Amino acid sequence: MTEQQKPPMSDQPGQPGQTPDGTPPSKRLETVGRADYPLEQELADSEASARREAEDRRARIAGKSGKGGAPVGGSAGGWERDVLEKVLMATLREQRAARRWKIFFRLVFLGLFALILFAVFDFKGDGIASTSGRHTAMVTLEGEIAAGTPAGAESINASLQAAFADATAAGVILKINSPGGSPVQAGIINDEIARLRKTYPDKPFYVVVEEICASGGYYVAAAADKIYVDKASIVGSIGVLMDGFGFTGLMDKLGIERRLYTAGSNKGMLDPFSPQVPRQKAYAETMLKEIHQQFINVVKEGRGDRLKDDPELFSGLFWSGERAVELGLADGLGSADYVARDVLKAEDIVDYTVKENIAERVAKRFGAAMGSAAMKVMLLNAAAPAVR
Repeated sequence: MTEQQKPPMSDQPGQPGQTPDGTPPSKRLETVGRADYPLEQELADSEASARREAEDRRARIAGKSGKGGAPVGGSAGGWERDVLEKVLMATLREQRAARRWKIFFRLVFLGLFALILFAVFDFKGDGIASTSGRHTAMVTLEGEIAAGTPAGAESINASLQAAFADATAAGVILKINSPGGSPVQAGIINDEIARLRKTYPDKPFYVVVEEICASGGYYVAAAADKIYVDKASIVGSIGVLMDGFGFTGLMDKLGIERRLYTAGSNKGMLDPFSPQVPRQKAYAETMLKEIHQQFINVVKEGRGDRLKDDPELFSGLFWSGERAVELGLADGLGSADYVARDVLKAEDIVDYTVKENIAERVAKRFGAAMGSAAMKVMLLNAAAPAVR
């Protein structure tokens, strides 16, 4: 050994193996070692601490404590895992549900968009069906006869023109279900039917009545070769009316004064807030009688000697289809199918009615003419005659 490695010896004789302070030599050596090499001791302590921390971490991951195998916090490790798994699964389920609903709403939107496109765009050209074989052409007049409606002269005349022009059509049926309407529109349709019958003299034209064919509806029907009805149909009402209201008595009770200024003595005629003037009333009645006579002349020209001599025939009364046949206002009982199958001998029926699509209806409803039409209704409702 070197001199430094030799253990210190006792200075007192008779006490071998002891240090001067009385401690054993091994203890002295350990103390000296720690004092002489502090960095080695710190490294050892750090390694021991790291091993303990690693063991504790593994124990927590395994759900056990690092000492004695007892669970940490009861079953804290397993509970945390379960909660985490449940949260993750719930999140995944919500995401999947959200994706499914998103796909569903997209499909619904696409379906609605496709329906709108189909309704707005006319994929059939002018909307009139065609066929290459022999058939019966049919046009439907339904609802009030008025300008700008499907039952107006513009739509009905266009449909009739297409039906008559088809060379493969054995005949034309006008199916009517209308309470009447404008005598002007009804007269235009009647005149066009007369022109088409002269242009196509070999093509028969029949009217088939469903629920009702009254007033302006019958004005149109009178131009047909024959009229077929159901026994319970409503037919007739050959007359003209002009309706309105008078508020002068109510205004007197409420103390309201009407101030109307006109240029022309009859400009305020039929004003509902002014008293009736006998001369103006007589003039209105004369005008109605003139239009009524026009209606009577059309019916007599169309029906001829088939009409029975009945004083009530042109009084504005209406009758059932069965009674209308007896009075000569109709020719027989039958439906459109009956006329096509048994009269025209062409069972296949093709509808030539021109139908509006959504775009046209929206344009008409919200177009520039809406304001003027509303104003006309407000100002002329009491003055406009109607064949009803």
